[in-house]
Amino acid sequence: MPGPSVELVRQLYRTPPDRFVAARDAAVAEARRAGDTTGARQLARLRRPTVAAWLVNLLAIERPELVADLVNLADALRAAQRELRGARLRELSAQRRAVVAALVAEVRTLARAEPDAPPAGRLPLAEVEATLNAALSDADVAEQVRAGRLLRAATYAGFGEVPRPQLRLVTGDEEEPPARRPGVQRESPQPTRRTDRAGERAAQAERAAQRAARAERARRRRALDRELDRARADQQRAEDELAEAAGQERDGVAVLDEIETELAELERRRAVAEQDLSRAKLARRAAERAVTAARRRAGEVEAAVEALVAEEGDADAGGGAAD
Repeated sequence: MPGPSVELVRQLYRTPPDRFVAARDAAVAEARRAGDTTGARQLARLRRPTVAAWLVNLLAIERPELVADLVNLADALRAAQRELRGARLRELSAQRRAVVAALVAEVRTLARAEPDAPPAGRLPLAEVEATLNAALSDADVAEQVRAGRLLRAATYAGFGEVPRPQLRLVTGDEEEPPARRPGVQRESPQPTRRTDRAGERAAQAERAAQRAARAERARRRRALDRELDRARADQQRAEDELAEAAGQERDGVAVLDEIETELAELERRRAVAEQDLSRAKLARRAAERAVTAARRRAGEVEAAVEALVAEEGDADAGGGAAD
């Protein structure tokens, strides 16, 4: 099934946001001219990214190797967190700060080479940094960053953190219980055992509270995920309806333009016909006047002929009498 090429979509998301809509609409029109209705529909659904998202997309498109290093570092961080390797976490955390700082600097360099990018003082680099940090903590964000199709900046909300166990420090200063010696009355250990049991019950209650809190967070995360899926589905439906309505609107404008052109031609022809009719009316009136004049002249000539004939008759009659 035909559709937009990966390179075309990549080029669109490399376009600065203030020129994105015009470039996308031009690509849609080109796809329709080529008969690729599926590609035109898919292109029409593409949304314009924010400036911060565009900068991250620019980084992913122009420096994919750097973004790949970021994704690898994110995987290493998550693995170290799951395994609770403190030294490795500290090492990777220092590396994380250095990598994010280097990527932000690279974004600044890439933006400086773009003629339509905002001035250096107005670049939303804080949002870029927050998005990169979110990519290091959230695999879904990391994948969006790697694909170069980000629509808006991201922040890490804290979901998905690996729970850390509650540890008790053992110092080695705990004394062995004194040996029972003959004739020495040993203090009753009952208060110590009661204290230990109370401590165990408190620790169990704390662990239960922690498990309940984790379960509640997991439940809330699942509920939010479901709500997010519904919201995204609603958004997709609304965007599809918008694209369809926009297409119908463009078709309606084209039909109206065609009708307006036809009306203009009809108006022109009507004006020409009215001019021809006016000239025909003037010609008819002139012909009527000519006919009236000709009839009057013909009457006058006929009267003159009759008078002449009568005169000739009278003359003939007079001549006969004289003879």
